[in-house]
Amino acid sequence: MPKPVKQYIPQGSDLIIEKFICCIMSRGKKSVARKIFWDAMDIIKTRTKEAPVEVFNKAILNVTPLVEVRPKRVGGSVYQVPVEVSPKRQQTLAYRWLITAARDRKGIPMSQRLALEFLDASTDQGNAFKKKQDVIKMAQANKAFAHLAR
Repeated sequence: MPKPVKQYIPQGSDLIIEKFICCIMSRGKKSVARKIFWDAMDIIKTRTKEAPVEVFNKAILNVTPLVEVRPKRVGGSVYQVPVEVSPKRQQTLAYRWLITAARDRKGIPMSQRLALEFLDASTDQGNAFKKKQDVIKMAQANKAFAHLAR
């Protein structure tokens, strides 16, 4: 059995933050992604009285989906079947939606866009939270097809 690889985690960070930084990263520039994330945390610190990491964790929690719809082909027609989401996919979708929503905001630096999206998501607002609500509505509308799930 192979030995487990010890992961390097910088001081003041944790596994969730490092995973999120890796999702922000583009073209292998991790130091740029890390700077964007921690600049966003500094912006949150100036705007709220809460700890920035708490705002980040609350934003992730508020955007995490419990159900999603998957296409299932039955007899020539495709049904959108609601299914439960595994914990790993929940985390992946939450990260993806937050980063996509931040990238869709235009006209300001990425760290500010990310900070605004974290603040919005932590108060149940913003595009990432709206995406979660849309997925839930879609699952509710198609719950008649839940018996088709594997």
